[in-house]
Amino acid sequence: MSQRTVYLDNNATTQVAPEVLEEMLPFFSELYGNPSSMHAFGGQVGHSIDEARARVAAGLGCEPGEILFNACGTEGDNTAIHSALSAQPDKRHIITTRVEHPAVLTVAQKLEKRGYDVTYLGVDEHGRLDLDELRDSLRDDTALVSVMYANNEVGNVYPLPEIAQIVKERGALLHTDAVQAVGKISIDLAKLPVDFLALSGHKLHAPKGVGALFVRRGTRFRPFLLGGHQERGRRAGTENTAGIVALGKAMELATSHIEEENTRVKALRDRLEKGLMSAIPDTRLNGDPEHRLPNTANISFKYVEGEAILLLMDRLGICASSGSACTSGSLEPSHVLRAMGVPFTFAHGSIRFSLSRYNTDADVDLVLAEMPAIIKRLREISPFRNGDGPELPPCTC
Repeated sequence: MSQRTVYLDNNATTQVAPEVLEEMLPFFSELYGNPSSMHAFGGQVGHSIDEARARVAAGLGCEPGEILFNACGTEGDNTAIHSALSAQPDKRHIITTRVEHPAVLTVAQKLEKRGYDVTYLGVDEHGRLDLDELRDSLRDDTALVSVMYANNEVGNVYPLPEIAQIVKERGALLHTDAVQAVGKISIDLAKLPVDFLALSGHKLHAPKGVGALFVRRGTRFRPFLLGGHQERGRRAGTENTAGIVALGKAMELATSHIEEENTRVKALRDRLEKGLMSAIPDTRLNGDPEHRLPNTANISFKYVEGEAILLLMDRLGICASSGSACTSGSLEPSHVLRAMGVPFTFAHGSIRFSLSRYNTDADVDLVLAEMPAIIKRLREISPFRNGDGPELPPCTC
């Protein structure tokens, strides 16, 4: 009998919803036409893309014409940043945060080497931003402010309405990486004046390889990919029709499950979190306890290595992450936890549990039953069990 998998790594990727899979399959077989073709065979595929665009727009509270399909959240982030700078060549200043995903941070660091001035906003011990620092950092030559909607590692939800108000008063453009937020919390772009918002399909039960970028109507835009007329000339390349149709269905499902995410899934997350922290001494909850995604718990276990915890969990069929999946494999502590000033002996033993609507009470029960013994076993062989480890160098991310 095969071992049951308990999947608690949904901030890394999610399973494709059965309804999504069913809707996309015909586009791998009988509906293979090119949506740009003049004939009716291709035109029917183009019509399906229009329907998907309308579904995504409905889920975000925007107009279909403001949605641009692409390959992933990283492409959306890169497109937004480069478009904002290309459209405002006289402005050479960017503001972002120290806890952004590498899809933004790496671009910012690259732009610094090209002569742009970048301000990295710091966070406190709970990962919270100081909005006065944002206000003081804005300049007349600030082209763009990029602040993630929700953090992928600790789940913090940032105050985008207040941030937007501050940024708009100074006339700068605002981009948000909402890859982790879309599908987990309600977003209404009719009321939130961001200029760019990036999302990724595989974070909300669509397949990998498809994403979307919201570009507010009237925002000056410069394409990132050139070479075709697709997406009204804003993103060249033949459309991933199966992926786009899947994203439209996934967004429709996510919208219908938002309440469940914020009630049943949140209750599962809270029970897991409280159970682990009450059963295991020397633990620490990372992130803002009041403003977090309903599915995310980042817990540090003092004196042990996160990779060792994951290895023992994996033997039991339990999937989680020792940080963001994009940086797993690195021996360096998470840049997010470093920015928060999490002590060395806690930072190395951090585990991110991220749930979805497919998780059950039985999943939580298994983790609560197995984790105390795993941590006890690892602490018995930890070289740090009798004292603190070395001090971390200052964060330079």
